[in-house]
Amino acid sequence: MKVFVLPTGYLETDAAGIVAGESGPIRLPVLCFLLQTPEHNLLFDTGCHPDAMRGYWSKKITHSFRLVQTEAERLENRLAACGLRPADIDTVVLSHMHFDHTGGLYLFPGAQVYAPRADFAAAQVRVRIHPDPFTHGGYCKADLDLAQNDYTLLDADTELFPGVEVVQLPGHTPGLMGLVVHLAGGVVLLPQDCVYTAANYGPPVRRTGSAANWEDYHASIDKLRALQERYHAKIIFAHDWAQAQTLKCAPDFYA
Repeated sequence: MKVFVLPTGYLETDAAGIVAGESGPIRLPVLCFLLQTPEHNLLFDTGCHPDAMRGYWSKKITHSFRLVQTEAERLENRLAACGLRPADIDTVVLSHMHFDHTGGLYLFPGAQVYAPRADFAAAQVRVRIHPDPFTHGGYCKADLDLAQNDYTLLDADTELFPGVEVVQLPGHTPGLMGLVVHLAGGVVLLPQDCVYTAANYGPPVRRTGSAANWEDYHASIDKLRALQERYHAKIIFAHDWAQAQTLKCAPDFYA
């Protein structure tokens, strides 16, 4: 099995919303992950929609986050660097339903899509009941309107394929899923927004600017730490700029 890190640009925002006590501008890499097994091409998260800053996102989102993305960083072009087309992706796992994780869904209408049940429900309620996009928070209605061929909602830890486990890590949102990937060279943990950066992870844990549930947030980080200790695993953080500069990125891979 191989894990390819796919950098798809970065977000500029205020550090206060990312690590409590910080201030000033911060860059957040937007990372997707391609897992290749003998039977599957699995994509973990789909990044931001390329037209995000051209009217696709709500004004509230673009007021808080600015997407910087080159043509080469578009998801389909990152996949091309790995020798794949979007049609070659048979499985998409969404960590949660926020705009910087669901924006590329339109590329994969034939894939089986897995998502956390609690956050999928919360997102749909938010964008359907409230017509004003200002009230949608981190959810983008246009992404949630996409009709996928096969949506599977998960609410428990699950072995998806041999060597690939979905783990439930809620807190940042009502439901959130990370991956535990068992490679020949060791275990890699992909917690996505369970914990944005190494600064959040600690110890000590430092909170973000907001969370759906702080008790779940801390419990999920404790769970992540236990998994790291159990497997002596490498963690790749969702939005850590400094770490992202050190990663092997596609077409290179972890195996």
